Amino acid sequence: MTDDNHAEPDRSRREFIAKSMVASLAAAVGPAAFAAPLQVVETNVTIKTPDGTCDAAFVHPATGAHPGVLIWPDAFGLRPAMRDMAKRLAAEGYAVVVPNPFYRIGKAPMYESGANFDFDNAAEMAKLLPLMASVDTPGGTEKDAVAYIAFLDTQPQVDKAKKIGTQGYCMGGKLAMKTAATAPDRVGAGVSMHGGGLVTDKPDSPHLLAPKIKAAMYFGIASNDDQRQPDAKDKLRDAFAAAKVPAEIDVYPAKHGWCVPDMPREKGVPIYNKPEAERAWQKLTELYKRALA
Repeated sequence: MTDDNHAEPDRSRREFIAKSMVASLAAAVGPAAFAAPLQVVETNVTIKTPDGTCDAAFVHPATGAHPGVLIWPDAFGLRPAMRDMAKRLAAEGYAVVVPNPFYRIGKAPMYESGANFDFDNAAEMAKLLPLMASVDTPGGTEKDAVAYIAFLDTQPQVDKAKKIGTQGYCMGGKLAMKTAATAPDRVGAGVSMHGGGLVTDKPDSPHLLAPKIKAAMYFGIASNDDQRQPDAKDKLRDAFAAAKVPAEIDVYPAKHGWCVPDMPREKGVPIYNKPEAERAWQKLTELYKRALA
């Protein structure tokens, strides 16, 4: 037999405890953790650069003005996977442009997906390498970065009182660094995920740009990249420490390319690593919340 006189107080205590736990959690993590994703708008745009006209995707929340972000794609360029990344970031409150880095050669997409690409296929590599080389024209990245930032700063959806963020994947990692060095007073945060060629023995090595950068930086390094070049992270860390520029560096237990969902398989094993990709995404968004104020 149930004692109704005791059941009601017990239920009330349980409800009180549950509400208190929710309130405590909300206070601990902040209201943003419970905020619903914003509705976003995606448009195809063109951006004039000194070298021509770049086709790009511009994604932003449906209302309001927000910090701008420039995403530099990996070697497969502007495609659905990169657009999805931009939409996810825009839903968290950013106005995002993703350029076609290969506009000097042709319009995007050069690849609809990287999933079926074979890095061991000479014919496929013969197509990919010239695309990547087109980005490395002398001064090209710097000119492009200025044009893309200027585009963002003319959009009503961009809050120009806030700093701009830039992030890059694979080859885009060094492009994000060059962007931060080219526009140090405008870029407040820079992120490289499994970036390639960040530290070389050449006089134009990207890590030597540290003294020109004012942005807070984050570097996510793949474990196999770290194995191939174990001193790169130390040289990066030393360069930014000497320049007195805040930089966080993590080595992830994942392969080069782990953040991008449409990466191909390598020897039958997926390169994309969702748990580590989500960890990297959290690092990125935490940096933007701190630095793009």
